[in-house]
Amino acid sequence: MIGLLAAAALAAAAPASEPTPQPLTIGETVTLEALGEARAVNIVLPLGYAEEPDKRWPVVYLLDGGAAQDLLMGAGLQRWNTIWGRSQNAILVGIETKNRQRELLPPTRDAAEQARWPTAGEAAQFRAWIAGTVKPMIEARYRHDGTAFLVGESAAGHFVVETWATAPGLFTGYAAISPSLQWDGEALSRLVAGEASRPPIYLSLADEGGATESGMMRLLTGLPPAQPYCFSDRRKELRHATSLHGLLPEALQYLLPTGVDYLDEYGFTLRCERRGGAE
Repeated sequence: MIGLLAAAALAAAAPASEPTPQPLTIGETVTLEALGEARAVNIVLPLGYAEEPDKRWPVVYLLDGGAAQDLLMGAGLQRWNTIWGRSQNAILVGIETKNRQRELLPPTRDAAEQARWPTAGEAAQFRAWIAGTVKPMIEARYRHDGTAFLVGESAAGHFVVETWATAPGLFTGYAAISPSLQWDGEALSRLVAGEASRPPIYLSLADEGGATESGMMRLLTGLPPAQPYCFSDRRKELRHATSLHGLLPEALQYLLPTGVDYLDEYGFTLRCERRGGAE
């Protein structure tokens, strides 16, 4: 009898069978080729996408959007924004880069830059691939509302500004966080001067200083009077390395406003010099 009681006690104390872990899926991925290299295009769909079959969504294209790059951070910050009503929910498309200077920057006439990054200079080809392959694929496969936004930081920020300057109709709005405007003797900052108004653009500057800073100041001075923009000056607060995760929520708030009236109460005030565009 004692043996039976002991066996029963041991059985009661034995741990339950361990649950089987299941995959945690946050999105979908498609492998495409650009500039002779295979790369991932990662898609994170909004919560409610499957449950609302008639609803259409904005699309945010995030450069450097590989799984080992900025995809998870970008998806997390976007989701956090939507939880608070800070920016609209959207389809997030992360575009992986392999050789950032080659893919994101135009040719340079600066000898030091040429020596340090000899493969740089194919941004136009990469842009053509995004325009001719990536965007049509996304628009054919997913329920979009016709609006599309391009986001990038550093070299990718230069790509954003150059796209906005040379092919403005490709996207509805742009966000260039700490763009590398020192490239090619600040040439891009001289390209945008003129009277033509383009889609809204979010721009920011951290502690980069030097030619990056002077390039940004020239770009801002050359904006046409009617150009909608939001310039976030964080030179005293952010480092180049902290600018993307620090400012992506604000960039999305500017480009994809929700219209709710409580954001200032929660500290989500747009801390940028603004003119026109999204509010």
